[in-house]
Amino acid sequence: VVTPERLVVRENVTAVQVLAKNGYVGILPGHAPLLAELGTGYLQFESGGRKHFLAVHGGFLEVLQDHVRVLADAAERAEEIDIERAKAAKKRAEEQVFNPSLGVDPAFALYAMERAQARLDAAAQKPGS
Repeated sequence: VVTPERLVVRENVTAVQVLAKNGYVGILPGHAPLLAELGTGYLQFESGGRKHFLAVHGGFLEVLQDHVRVLADAAERAEEIDIERAKAAKKRAEEQVFNPSLGVDPAFALYAMERAQARLDAAAQKPGS
């Protein structure tokens, strides 16, 4: 998993589940080659018998014979997510969606709401949450 800013994950994994533009895709060893556009949601991968979670926002997924490559616009590990900040961002975006007098483009506000929800969903999966 890589973003324009950083390498987020480079590990040997046994399974990946990620939100493509039209729904979640599960990838196991031997998966057919695939190129897909990513949506905004969480990515789950298994490595060393443990599940790990990331919030992923847009980009592309490439599956080849021996690897899965995620080129994300933005991604962060569940343990990096500030839950209170994500809740505040979601609340702010909801206010912008439902209050046109604020002058925010509704499409932009909806996208901000999706991003915040993806962060909350990923963070909710981490151990101890």
